[in-house]
Amino acid sequence: MRKQHSLIFTLICTLIGISFSACGLKSEQKVEFEEDTTDYASIYRDSTLYGICGEGSSMNILQLFTDIGDTIDIDLGYVKEHGLLLGGFQPGDRMAIMPGKKKNSVKLIINESTLLGDWVQPNPIDGSSEMGFRLKEGGIAESIEQSSIIYKSWRIFNGRLEVVTQMDGGGDMEEITLYEILKLSSDTLVIRDNEDIHEYGRHHKSDYENVEIELEDAASEFHI
Repeated sequence: MRKQHSLIFTLICTLIGISFSACGLKSEQKVEFEEDTTDYASIYRDSTLYGICGEGSSMNILQLFTDIGDTIDIDLGYVKEHGLLLGGFQPGDRMAIMPGKKKNSVKLIINESTLLGDWVQPNPIDGSSEMGFRLKEGGIAESIEQSSIIYKSWRIFNGRLEVVTQMDGGGDMEEITLYEILKLSSDTLVIRDNEDIHEYGRHHKSDYENVEIELEDAASEFHI
């Protein structure tokens, strides 16, 4: 009889243990589900406001004709004070603006027109040549003296410069890199990715190239 009581007691304890374990698993799964509240759609949503700088702009006010048809006047006090007006502005320039929390306030302004053009830096291998990339209207990007990396496209995405590249011979696989723009002027571009800071200068045509163009024009005049 004692042996039967012992077996029954052991069986009851085992069942109770299994029940507690199952409850514990269900509780842990529930907590994990409740904590996963990330709005994944917001990660891929571009909050940038795009438009054209208007004639009504002044030293402290940026008049913007937005792509959605609105006209807004933006106070430049904050971005000027914190060095977040990148590339300056003048009427007709295309601007990319990160809105602030208050109405008509901004936390970052990037002049997309200033971004356009050829940006180069000394070749890190020997420094005897220059290499870089070209940003063109319509989001087109091209490589400059880089055979291994093919630049394909660019855009401003949530206040960062997004560049799409492809390795030569690497198939169709593309790589997307986001850069924080640290400095932008008529002749300087400084950007930072997750690892390094990259400094570029504006690439200008050499005097020799200009002479060639002038000679070609002169030859065509004489030909006429």
